[in-house]
Amino acid sequence: MKAVVITQPGGPEVLKITVRDIPEIGQDEILIKVRAAGINRPDIAQRQGNYPAPEGASKDIPGLEVSGWVAGFGENVKTWEIGDEICALISGGGYAEYASAPQEQCLTIPEGLSLEEAASLPETFFTVWNNVFEIGKFKKDETVLIHGGSSGIGVAAIQMITAMNGQAVVTAGSAEKCETCLELGASLAINYKEQDFEIAIKEALGTKGIDIILDMVGGEYTLKNLRLLNRKGRLVMINAMKNKIGEVDLLRIMTRELVLTGSTLRPQSKEYKGHIATQLMARIWPLFPDKIKPVIHTAFPLEEASEAHKLLESSKHIGKILLLV
Repeated sequence: MKAVVITQPGGPEVLKITVRDIPEIGQDEILIKVRAAGINRPDIAQRQGNYPAPEGASKDIPGLEVSGWVAGFGENVKTWEIGDEICALISGGGYAEYASAPQEQCLTIPEGLSLEEAASLPETFFTVWNNVFEIGKFKKDETVLIHGGSSGIGVAAIQMITAMNGQAVVTAGSAEKCETCLELGASLAINYKEQDFEIAIKEALGTKGIDIILDMVGGEYTLKNLRLLNRKGRLVMINAMKNKIGEVDLLRIMTRELVLTGSTLRPQSKEYKGHIATQLMARIWPLFPDKIKPVIHTAFPLEEASEAHKLLESSKHIGKILLLV
């Protein structure tokens, strides 16, 4: 099969097409003939040498989500047939013509979506469900602040939160991105390049405040985030794009009973990811396409993976970037 490999740690140019063996599958795994793969920030970190693959995952073929057709399965797989359309969260190896996935992490294609669109879902929807709904313990009518509202995770979070009867507030880096977030259901969008988001949100919400913050920025955002949270509010970290070191007000955390937490999804067990998959198919998948829709910025051929990475690193996109096989 053709596959995109990381030839050495570095910039987008280190991604090269090569020929590899089709993955072998275990008795609980599914072999997927890939139609499309999603591009995500962890792929960039892995390419740079900053996010090593977990045990058993591909060390040099990136890619954490795919869609395609079932091409084979192990003896313990009973719910899928050859040729079924499928999307899956995987631990690596998605930038290729074939990929393997534990059956627990495989999902049906939501109604009304194409195979290509379905490739944009697993990594972001698993991440949002894990961090906002599981770790953040989202409840109806709560207000959630999403930094990076126009990112792949951001556009998923806006729609999931509003569909589950919450209020989404976002920050984004341009007027166009803010407008897209509002169109997707956000009640407030702050251009962080033009306004101090802390001041703007306090002026707009008054005493209402924020219940959960989903932050991928870190650094100087940390203290501002804590000052925005209501009593018993939750700050959930999923990345630290600005800086892994942030200032905190310990007295504020104590007196307002705040929670500062976070997670990474990739190292979690297949059983836990299977739990998330079950929740998504039961509670989120039925909301497609009426209340939730995929947001695809653009798609590149597999051979142009380096160009896809350049676009993602530029942050000029809105929504997801795909590779097509």
